[in-house]
Amino acid sequence: MGGVLLPLIAVVVYLLSLPGVGGAEARVEAILAREGGHVLPAPPPARLGAAVVSTEDENFYANPVFDVAAGIGRAAVATIGTNEDPGGSTIAQQLAKRLYPHGGGLLGTLEEIGLGVKLSLTYSHEQVLSMYLNSVYYGNGYWGDYAAAEGYFGVSPRRLTWGEAAMLAGLPQAPSAYDPVAHPRLARRRQRHVLDQLVVNGRLGAAAAARAFREPLPLRPAARLRPSSPRAPATPPPGPSLSPGR
Repeated sequence: MGGVLLPLIAVVVYLLSLPGVGGAEARVEAILAREGGHVLPAPPPARLGAAVVSTEDENFYANPVFDVAAGIGRAAVATIGTNEDPGGSTIAQQLAKRLYPHGGGLLGTLEEIGLGVKLSLTYSHEQVLSMYLNSVYYGNGYWGDYAAAEGYFGVSPRRLTWGEAAMLAGLPQAPSAYDPVAHPRLARRRQRHVLDQLVVNGRLGAAAAARAFREPLPLRPAARLRPSSPRAPATPPPGPSLSPGR
C-alpha cells in the first residue's frame, strides 16, 4: 500500500507547487489580441477537433492520470543523457508549454506535464481543446483556428469540410514545412496522414476519408499573398517563473 501511496502523495505535492491555471483562457485571449486573432469559444469545431485529437493525442479523452504516466515515461526516455526538451506530447501539455514560461530539459518537461494535468483537472476537455485550437499558429500569419479557417478557405471553423479540417489539423506541428501555399505537395501528404488517423481512431470511414482527400481545396487569393514563413511564436503573457534559479 505504501509503495503506491507515497508516489501518489509526491505527485499531488508537486502539482500543488506549480502555479494555478485559472487564468489560462485570459492568456489565450492575450496571445490572440497581440496577433490580431479572434477567440472561438467552446465547444471546438467538431471536424477540426476530431482531426487534431486523432493526429496529436488519441488518448486526449482518457483519464489525465494515464496521460501523466505516459508523458513522464516519454520525457525520461527522450531527455536522460541529452538534457534535450522533447516537446509537448499531449494536447494539454502542448497548451501548457504555450501558455506558461518554464525551463528546458527534463525538469521543464515535467513542469509541462504537471501543468497539463492541472489544465485537464480545471477545465473540460472541450475547453482545453478550444484553447489549444485558438492559440496555435497555422502558418501564413494565421493564429488560431478562426483566422486559419477564414484565411485559407473563407469559412467559419465550424463549417470546415473533412478535407479542409484535415489540412488545417496537419499544420500546427510544422506550419512552415506543411505550408499549403509554399509546399502544396507536402501539405497534401500531411492531410492524407491526418485522414488516415481519423480512420484508425474510428472517427471517419475509409470511403469518407477517400472522398475528403479528393475534394478540391481552393485556397483564398488572400492566403496566397501572405508571407509563407511563420513568425516566431508569441511570447506567453507575463506569469510566475516556474523554475527560479534555473
